[in-house]
Amino acid sequence: MKCKYVLSQQYLIYMSLAKKFISPSEQAQVINAIKEAEKNSSGEIRLHIEDNCKEDLLDHAAFIFEKLEMHKTELRNGVLFYVSIDPHGFAILGDAGINQRVSDNFWESTKNHVIQNFKNEAYAKGLSEGIIMAGEQLKKYFPYQIDDVNELSDEISFGDNK
Repeated sequence: MKCKYVLSQQYLIYMSLAKKFISPSEQAQVINAIKEAEKNSSGEIRLHIEDNCKEDLLDHAAFIFEKLEMHKTELRNGVLFYVSIDPHGFAILGDAGINQRVSDNFWESTKNHVIQNFKNEAYAKGLSEGIIMAGEQLKKYFPYQIDDVNELSDEISFGDNK
């Protein structure tokens, strides 16, 4: 019983580290950016933050993309913003539908914009601006339809989804 308690405590500590990356008010700011970015589009945007990533960053982000079922959107227009706190890592993954339409350097330039804010410890600002940038592309290529439904949660996911 004592061992289970310790594991539970470690899990709570682990989760709190990921959640400390941005404060609750900053989390609300990022969620509002997601809602704003999706408002004029049928696209879907998610943010996932983990304490650490022990494998190749892009491979793991792709794993999370699948675990969050982002590949199941009708128009394949999901976008994942993935953050690893230790080691520091950030990736943006777009599904096939949006990747076929955006310019070759769009994700890289968006990633660089977010990382520049990270360097100034403006994490929520960088994520919010990057999410809005992705939303502009989604709006351009996947405009809002009258029968559009929010296919994925707008909430930030934290921790290990294995």
